[in-house]
Amino acid sequence: MPKSISARIPLLVIISLLIALLAYLLWPAKQEEKQNYQRVIAVKTFSVSEIEFKDVVEAIGSARANEQVLITSQYSDLVEEVSFDDGQLVEKGDVLVRLNNQEEAAKVKELEANLAESVAQLNRFQDLLKRKATSKSLVDQQEAKTKAIAAQLLSAKTKLNDLTVKAPFSGVLGFRQISVGAYIDSGDVITSLDDLSTIKVDFSVPERFVTSIAVGQPIYAFNTAYGDKAFNGRIISLDSRIDPLTRTLKIRAEIPNRDLKLRPGMLLNVNIERQVDTVLHVPESAVIPIEDKHYVFVVDGEKAVRKPIEIGRRQPGIVEVISGVSQGEQVVIEGALKLRDGSQVNVLENQE
Repeated sequence: MPKSISARIPLLVIISLLIALLAYLLWPAKQEEKQNYQRVIAVKTFSVSEIEFKDVVEAIGSARANEQVLITSQYSDLVEEVSFDDGQLVEKGDVLVRLNNQEEAAKVKELEANLAESVAQLNRFQDLLKRKATSKSLVDQQEAKTKAIAAQLLSAKTKLNDLTVKAPFSGVLGFRQISVGAYIDSGDVITSLDDLSTIKVDFSVPERFVTSIAVGQPIYAFNTAYGDKAFNGRIISLDSRIDPLTRTLKIRAEIPNRDLKLRPGMLLNVNIERQVDTVLHVPESAVIPIEDKHYVFVVDGEKAVRKPIEIGRRQPGIVEVISGVSQGEQVVIEGALKLRDGSQVNVLENQE
């Protein structure tokens, strides 16, 4: 081996050892820096706050009119006049239909004439009786005859009046089922009438809520046609019995309906407000269940600290917190599944 090459070998070995030592010293620092960078997790948080927590009982019921009736005819005859349109608002006593009443009107006039003549004859007999020119039996016979005619006249007037169909109460009419000139029989439906100024709703709740429900309690009703709009009402009566099959109590509530938005037959989701409390709350997404316990991650500086909490009641999207966190603390609501106790975090957004 040439002498020049032999002299260089120790120098090459020393340089190689220095490079290896330098790589050994710098590599853990770079690796640790990389690992620390990977541990910073972006999260979104929510500030723990107080809200009014309404303890409600939910039920489903059907709307019905305050008063509802099918308008029918009491007698069979021809329809002479129809005085309403489909869906018309009417007041109590408004004329809806007139049947042919010529025969009954003529009979009333005839009986009125007969009654007047009978009364006059009775008065003459009574004058004669005072002068003892007639017998008491004739007076009694004439008086009985007068009363009979008066009774027939009352019956005829009643039938004449019934041939004119009137609204029994104020409300909204349904579809017209007859036409002018049609012959209708007794009991045929002319139309329907609903008093929509107040809507009643019947629903049932489990018997365990009986002690917390009373007449006068407020309720809130919702229908899919109106989205989140609430219709306020109150309980007006409770059934006297518990249904032995379903173990539920039937309840009736009424809802003011001056703008006529609610209609009979609508399906209503009813909420009964039992109690209103001020409580701490967090979103459901912040709560992490592990076995039979619940936890949240609280941001402390730049780190996430896992804390056990005790939860209470729930409502859609929120959970009542009984203990474990304080008002104003920031709990993680997005990114919590990536966290470990002590993980470094970067808060992107905080919701109040």
